[in-house]
Amino acid sequence: MPSRSEFLVSAACLAALTYAPASAANVTVVFVHGAWADGNSWSKVIVPLAGRGAGVIAAPIPLTSLGDDVTALERAIDRTAGPVVLVSHAYAGAVISSARNARVKALVFVNSLVPDEGETVADVFYRKPPHPGAPQLMPDANGYIWMPSDAFATAFAPNASRSELTVLAATQRPIALTCIKEKLGIPAWRSTPSWYLVAEHDQLIDVDTQNFMATRIGATARSYPVDHSALITSPEHVVDIVSEAVESIGRSANG
Repeated sequence: MPSRSEFLVSAACLAALTYAPASAANVTVVFVHGAWADGNSWSKVIVPLAGRGAGVIAAPIPLTSLGDDVTALERAIDRTAGPVVLVSHAYAGAVISSARNARVKALVFVNSLVPDEGETVADVFYRKPPHPGAPQLMPDANGYIWMPSDAFATAFAPNASRSELTVLAATQRPIALTCIKEKLGIPAWRSTPSWYLVAEHDQLIDVDTQNFMATRIGATARSYPVDHSALITSPEHVVDIVSEAVESIGRSANG
């Protein structure tokens, strides 16, 4: 019998095949993963959006510094043509906020960390005390931060299936401490329409901080009772908010 998450993504895929708005036809959605993940973390969102007619790319960022990650994102954008929607998860909010390509027409922050000019990711992450269920995160001898394996089930993706948790823990990619200590330049969200998915049950990024960031950047906010990794455990909500951004580009182009 399929798990709840498998059933939901199957249902989302089915809906995608019967709904393909013309506004999606020339738009490419570029997904940027956060810490302790890779591009595969977006798989349950990529398939439905591709079915709706949007181009889809997952940008592989190295998680070695904010500057390195922005450069990697810019290389991914260079592979596209036409208007682009950038979508981030968690740490990657700082990465898409630093994009400078004029073809980027919308930003979607999935419970992301969104610093302002002169701020760091650490500044917004530690704006409030950590959630009681959050793990202690410390860099190793090489300056990289790993997620404790048991914390994938308790904080990172508590609503994921056992098999998904096993894969997440085994394939995690650490983030360099330098990523969260580098100050942001002038953020792209000041001049680019933005959307923000608030994860009400996030045990890593405080929900009040999420609401603060969404309000500060003037984003269209959507709030759901989901965990830190909604892109894995509740992908239908992520598909919906990204689709809103994609369709907004079509409406703008048509006057």
